[in-house]
Amino acid sequence: MHNGTARLTYGRWCIPWQLGCVALALAVGLGAFVGPAIGQQNSASVRQFAPGVETTIPPDLDPEETVSTHDLIEVRANPDIQWKPEYLSESRTLYGMSEGVKFRRDVWCLEFSFKPLRMIYVDVPQPSGKMQRKLIWYLVYRVKNTGKAIAPVEEADGTYTTALSAGGPVKFNPQFVLESHDLTSSGQPINKAYLDRLIPVAKDLIQQRELPGRELLTSVEMAEREIPVSDGRADHSVWGVATWEDVDPRIDFFSVYVRGLSNAYRWVDPPGAYRAGDPPGKGRQFERLTLQLNFWRPGDQFGEHESEIRFGVPPGKAALYGVPDGVAYRWIYR
Repeated sequence: MHNGTARLTYGRWCIPWQLGCVALALAVGLGAFVGPAIGQQNSASVRQFAPGVETTIPPDLDPEETVSTHDLIEVRANPDIQWKPEYLSESRTLYGMSEGVKFRRDVWCLEFSFKPLRMIYVDVPQPSGKMQRKLIWYLVYRVKNTGKAIAPVEEADGTYTTALSAGGPVKFNPQFVLESHDLTSSGQPINKAYLDRLIPVAKDLIQQRELPGRELLTSVEMAEREIPVSDGRADHSVWGVATWEDVDPRIDFFSVYVRGLSNAYRWVDPPGAYRAGDPPGKGRQFERLTLQLNFWRPGDQFGEHESEIRFGVPPGKAALYGVPDGVAYRWIYR
């Protein structure tokens, strides 16, 4: 896994004065005819952000994630197939071959960029039919499919290596969890976590504020979208937003965990979780490659403001996040 801190002539025409007047008149006439349409197009064009507004996390492609070794518990839980042959090695029996089986797979990972985590007040409809004004925390992000993947390659001698391969369109099924690392006065973890909520009224306001003229997707809409490969000629990045409501205002140290950026995974079969006759895979526990983004804010619970939120880990607090000092993000399994 990789840890790290996150990583614009003029031309001149010389023409006679009379021709210039004619050209100017034509330009004004044409502008009156097509001006509104052009103006509308420009107002809805892509906004260029100032340097530093976006933080980009490059894809994490680790060769170790292309293979995992497991016993086939569905086979080894059956004692009737365990026997000792007279003319073959025990390792050539079904029982023997079910030990330490290597599972190989291609792995892809998306590039993830995000704007500063911010807040906005929104009137949210309630089950009673009334509106309640709430402070919504949100993260506007962009995912890009670079088209790079890593794949296992079998050599002539039967050994395996890995190589970069050309990937194709993929789907990003996002899960955003905002999790607190704060402690109580007695030193106990507060253990508060907030799953990304679908808040349609918030999405419209956030889009007007952050990305006017661009498409902004909720997590549900994002999961339905296939993300094409971007290359030097075309950028097919897709923008999305994660939103959280009812976040405890006392939270000062927290992380946002982003799952779905990669198809890398690992699993364990706890001892005794599977018994002969159980459905295949019973008790098996999966973990997915997840991006951990660390944040903190020096303010208190009164007068919450987005300007207080910082990306990174404050000095002396790295242990709360489970990272070394200075690590603003990392890839983990969870």
